[in-house]
Amino acid sequence: MRRVIDQGAVFGGWVGVGMALVLAIAFELIIPVQTLVFMLAPLMGVLIGVYANVRSERWRPRGRVLMNAAYASLVTGIAVALLYVILRLVFIYGDTGAMPDGSTLTCHTGPDCIYQRYVQAGQASDLAPLGINDGKSLEAAAWHELSIFGVGLIVITVAGGLAGGVIRTFSSPPKSQPLPVPPSGARPRPQGSV
Repeated sequence: MRRVIDQGAVFGGWVGVGMALVLAIAFELIIPVQTLVFMLAPLMGVLIGVYANVRSERWRPRGRVLMNAAYASLVTGIAVALLYVILRLVFIYGDTGAMPDGSTLTCHTGPDCIYQRYVQAGQASDLAPLGINDGKSLEAAAWHELSIFGVGLIVITVAGGLAGGVIRTFSSPPKSQPLPVPPSGARPRPQGSV
């Protein structure tokens, strides 16, 4: 693997896992707005695609830069997708039917309780055209949706990562400053001396 990608890209992938954890917790648990996860995933990919190459101190060859970006953003995308799906499943299978007023719906914990919430809210007729008419069909629809969303998160994160790699290829390494040459006849001082 190290012949294809740099060690900095491996490290960048782990940083991406940490970013994914923060993103998923922040926007699925603390502020439950899942749309933000999808809006921020490509930006996270761009950042991690650039970071993988900054960490590797790599500008060229372009293929290697893009491989570093692709690897780090793929690891990041898989992490954010897994966390997104797992947290959504906790909410789907953890619904006990408890209502805000202290009452409880008559349902089996999980998708059946979610479906009963729709029934009580008078929205069951909106789900019927989608083939959802009980807890089992709601569960199947939820799994189908989560598989699409999970793959989508991976794709948009990797696309962002590749964009970050392209951005990195258009930058150039800083020009190194030559070391000062001591005047003739002067003896260089040992390091650490004043």
